[in-house]
Amino acid sequence: MTDAVSELLALLEVERLEVDLFRGFTPEHEVGRERVFGGQVIAQALASAYRTVKDDRLCHSLHAYFIRPGDPKIPIIYEVDRSRDGGSFTTRRVVAIQHGQQILNMSASFHVHEDGWDHQHKMPEVKQPEELKSRAELAEAFKDKIPADQLAHWTRPQPFEMKEISAINPFDPKPKSDVNHVWLRTMREVDISAPMHHCLIAYVSDMNLLGSSLRPHGLHWLNPKLMTASLDHAIWFHAPIRADQWLLYTMDSPKAGNGRSFNRGSIYTRDGKLVASTAQEGLMRKLTKKK
Repeated sequence: MTDAVSELLALLEVERLEVDLFRGFTPEHEVGRERVFGGQVIAQALASAYRTVKDDRLCHSLHAYFIRPGDPKIPIIYEVDRSRDGGSFTTRRVVAIQHGQQILNMSASFHVHEDGWDHQHKMPEVKQPEELKSRAELAEAFKDKIPADQLAHWTRPQPFEMKEISAINPFDPKPKSDVNHVWLRTMREVDISAPMHHCLIAYVSDMNLLGSSLRPHGLHWLNPKLMTASLDHAIWFHAPIRADQWLLYTMDSPKAGNGRSFNRGSIYTRDGKLVASTAQEGLMRKLTKKK
């Protein structure tokens, strides 16, 4: 049986239909969900862009807008525009299309390696992964309390092992600091290219980030009176990164209001090197019953 990591890697091997036209699919176990996971669309869009870029340059930043919910039942078409091929920078624009309409558009920039000055903020001091329970362990402990329609999603094999520090209790949420730390890595080692590691990080970077804005209000995404969705997403890659080694994803939410929240994240290696940063605005809407 194919493991969850292999399934995700296969998902990111987008199919080339034409020179700059690609097709991506959604896993069968996600077909029954309301919309495609945003991290999947970003990762497949980045994988499509990488297929048109020279091997001597890596993505250093991407900026994406979610325009419509993705339909899990049909493939996603990714159209790549070769905006610019310069001496040291390459720029690409990617449009994801379903039912003849855009569901995401993304700009990404790629850069050759250059030496330069180097500084960074220090990584926060937190508990180590070995001191924490994984999501799989927590799901097993709480499976009797998880709604039946959510149980399969909570307990199915995942491509990433994630260990939260000071997680919100989904069944008795209480207000907490918006600062949100998660250790993460793929469930097994992977022998893949640097671009594919970037695609894996793009996929997982959409997990937990919006959740930072729910914490001060004692909210969890299981709350039936809450509607959440990613509106846009940005990633900056600062240094080489491996998705199969422990990474600390430190997130916070400086502001929420007007039905939206602003969230940001920093990704560190276990030895404290800042390798990526993220930012996202999310929908944080109160649901009211129609009269």
